[in-house]
Amino acid sequence: MAKRVEKTNAARLLDKANIAYELVPYTVDEDNLAATHVAEELGEDIATVFKTLVLRGDRTGLFVCVIPGDKEVDLKAAARLSGNKKADLIPMKELLPTTGYIRGGCSPIGMKKPLPTFIDDSCTLHERIYISAGVRGLQIAIAPNDLVRFVGATVATLV
Repeated sequence: MAKRVEKTNAARLLDKANIAYELVPYTVDEDNLAATHVAEELGEDIATVFKTLVLRGDRTGLFVCVIPGDKEVDLKAAARLSGNKKADLIPMKELLPTTGYIRGGCSPIGMKKPLPTFIDDSCTLHERIYISAGVRGLQIAIAPNDLVRFVGATVATLV
């Protein structure tokens, strides 16, 4: 019998907004929280598995970038898009108090407070993408346009 998947806050928010998605569990490796591992566990192309990064700009403060799991965010592009001169990832110790999420389980949906969100334009190449459901071991498969609309994201080149 399949293990029952507990709904996360992110999933409940999507339910409330009547947005179609699928919760997809995977096996967590505490020693390898990389999105590449998640893609392997899901049996999906890494280009469809997106990671959520929280950055701090020198002018506007915190913002979110959602990018393909095997890519690095272009900090200059992210800064420019968000109205900053420069931007850096926030320190890991700030992730939980800032977002309510831990590393490997950070979702662009349902953070403690809404933050400006930018999603890499490669998301539009896919029928659905995977993002964290807000806990390690669970992904949300969602149509990119639905995610963009729901979080009020800007789609742009981030990598």
